[in-house]
This record gives sequence, structure tokens and C-alpha cells, in this order.
Amino acid sequence: MRSILEVDFAQPAGFRPLSLDLRTPQTPGAPLIVFLHGGGWLRGSRKVFTPGISDAQSFDRIVAAGFAVASCEYRLSGEGRFPAQLDDVDAAIEWLRANGDRHGVDAGRMVVWGVSAGATLAALTGLRRDDVRGVVDWFGPADLFALAAEDSDEAPGDTREARWLGAPAADLPDTARLASPTLQVHAGAPPFHIAHGTADAHVPFTQSEALAAALRAAGADVELQPVMDGRHFWQGLDDTSSVFDPAIDFAARVTSSAEASSANRPATSGA
Repeated sequence: MRSILEVDFAQPAGFRPLSLDLRTPQTPGAPLIVFLHGGGWLRGSRKVFTPGISDAQSFDRIVAAGFAVASCEYRLSGEGRFPAQLDDVDAAIEWLRANGDRHGVDAGRMVVWGVSAGATLAALTGLRRDDVRGVVDWFGPADLFALAAEDSDEAPGDTREARWLGAPAADLPDTARLASPTLQVHAGAPPFHIAHGTADAHVPFTQSEALAAALRAAGADVELQPVMDGRHFWQGLDDTSSVFDPAIDFAARVTSSAEASSANRPATSGA
């Protein structure tokens, strides 16, 4: 495995540089996983796949399966409000498309994989770009209106989604709708693999059920993996292969088609 760490891919005006870490297998032309970390949009690091799960169990495992992994940071909610984070993900993807070839990466065969808040960004990215082959969504918030109803122990303006949006979802309904993957599903959506613990106390399992239902109604290819008694960040899960293997198998399936996969193919994005 080859690693290129601390690559600055963008510097938004007035903000710190944004970096990614790129891990690649020895075989050139590897399909690409763009990874987005969790943390409620207000904390977290690209250096940690999931709290409590080691690099060997996560990043290295995916590379061993033949994928390049670009773990990308984005502005947190204290640095920029929605949709700044989507702009940052787009910037990372454009860097990878422009530079992937020289690092042995086929950025035309790309899956966006997110965890928790990062899964929301992954889902939105997949729904707004035409160059994403698939989305792996691990226990991501998908409907900010429904999520706000669950945060009853906090003042409305102090919830994670309110800090991200700039106000409670009910006060910014148009913005909250744009930030809710379930409400952005459309015909032609890319394939999704969604995994969520049924005992998740931070992001209710119903969030992923609703997203999967919306995708199916739109005719999308969607896999929903309920993890019985699973908790947030897979805490307490003895065998992480039960969640990694299906996600990796999905990524292999959606990146293996014979359709054109040139990293120079035009891409579009939009809110």
C-alpha cells in the first residue's frame, strides 16, 4: 500500500487549507473510494474512519480489497454552514479527477462512502453529481426535520443540525430540505448501500429506512442492511467484517461495469 498524506486540495477564501490522505494499492487503475468522516458536522477528523475501529480494520482493509481511498476533510459547522461542506467535497473530487491518474487511481470509477454526518454529505454528493457510481451510507441523518424532533434534550438552536444550517430546521425549511437526502431523491439516483444499527441512539434507524424507501420509490438500486442491536459508530460490534464486507462488495459491484470510466469525463454538480 502506498500513502500520500496531507495533500492540500483547496483553500477556501478566508479559511484554512483543506487536506486529504490518499491510500492506494500497488496495482494501478484502482477504483476510488472518497471517504467522509462523521462527527455531527461540528467535530471529527479525516484521519479516523470510525471511532474505535483501527486503520488496519478500515482504511487498510478497503485498500487490500483493491480500492484507492481518499479520506477528505471538509469545513465543520463552526467554520462554514451548509452548503459549504458540499463545495469542499466537490473540490476534493475535482482534485482527484485531475490528479488521480498519476497516483494510479481511476477517479472515473468512484464511490462516496460516509459515516454519520459524513454519510449525509456522501448521499447529497451522490444525488447532485453525475460521476458517482455509488454511495455507501453508514447511519447518516437523512431527514433533518425528523432528526430535529428527536433532539428533545437540547435547545432547538443548539442541535447539531441547527449549528450546521445556521438555525433550527423549522426556521430554515428550504435550506433544511436541500440538506436532507431523503427529500432530494430523484429518478436517476446512483446505487446506494445503507447500513444502520437498529439500536442507534444518536441517529434513529428510521432515518435510513425512510431514505431507502424514497430511493426505491424513485427506482434506484438500494441495499438496506439493518444491523440488529447495532449502535452508533458500530460500538459493541464484535465482528466488523459483517458491515465492511457488504459495503466493499457493493463498491466492487458498482465500479466493475464495462461502461466508460474515464476520469476526464465531464461532471456536473448542483444543489
